[in-house]
Amino acid sequence: MISNHTEFYGAYLEYSALKTNKISNVNNCSSSVTQFIFLGFPCTWEIQILLFSIFSGTYALTLTGNLCIICAVGWDHHLHTPMYILLANFSFLEIWYVTSTVPNMLANFLSQTNTISFSGCFLQFYFFFSMGTTETFLLSTMAFDRYLAICRPLHYPTIMTAQCCIRMAACCWVCGFLYFLLPVYLISQLPFCCPNKIDHLLCDPGPLLKLSCAPAPATEIICTIFNSVLIFSTFLFITGSYTLVIRAVLRVPSAEGRRKSFSTCGSHLAVVSLFYGSIMVVYVSPTSGNPEGIQKILTVFYCVLTPLFNPLIYSLRNKEMKEALRKLFSTIRFIQ
Repeated sequence: MISNHTEFYGAYLEYSALKTNKISNVNNCSSSVTQFIFLGFPCTWEIQILLFSIFSGTYALTLTGNLCIICAVGWDHHLHTPMYILLANFSFLEIWYVTSTVPNMLANFLSQTNTISFSGCFLQFYFFFSMGTTETFLLSTMAFDRYLAICRPLHYPTIMTAQCCIRMAACCWVCGFLYFLLPVYLISQLPFCCPNKIDHLLCDPGPLLKLSCAPAPATEIICTIFNSVLIFSTFLFITGSYTLVIRAVLRVPSAEGRRKSFSTCGSHLAVVSLFYGSIMVVYVSPTSGNPEGIQKILTVFYCVLTPLFNPLIYSLRNKEMKEALRKLFSTIRFIQ
């Protein structure tokens, strides 16, 4: 009988020690998480080199295309109008939008560790989402500009002055960088446990919430609300604006006038469709359990490919922009 009690007491002490050690290890791990590890695309070294080449080429083309639009708008005085001022702002934004994530992706393709510091992760999270938010506001402003130009042409010169356009663009930037302060702060205050591996290409709210030691339903709900309100409100505003624009364009008697209006609006709608089509799947419900592979592919699309397509869409479908770019390249060749 005494032997049984002794064995039971010994087993109880062993269980208590194991439980204490487990809790201690979790606490030590959560307090010592100073960096995160990106899992990225699990593939061979040769495929990593191939992805590095593709991403670096795409990044260089994106920077070149958007810089060309900015230079063309600044060089050609005929393009110093609200529509092209907003387009130059949009191109400037796209440069920093890709720069917030792609250089780190390129470094990880050539690295064996694929790490990012705790502060670096949340800085990337903040700037990436702030510039994405600014993009939604700029796209809304561009849609409003086209609505005024086509549906209210007589009032357009007095309403959309250059000063008003600059103030609206500045408001987009300020609001974009203020909008996601609360979600970023709330997620950064969560306790993070080992393993500190992010099964993604960048610091994203969904994977970060999964790494938290404690469940955070309130933070998840707040992030979902912020994402949903931003995406759906701006998308509905843009859709409503272009619906009115298309209805007004269909009433234009001149076929040439309809073609020109549809060309400009078609460029904007193509950019909106590319951007919103991908982010709606990922961020309306960031922790809904979408497969990680699908999330990574969609992330590559709206983070890397969309900024590449935007200058091509705006330059190839816009006669004035093509003419301004032709003059710019002619001047550069003459100087050389």
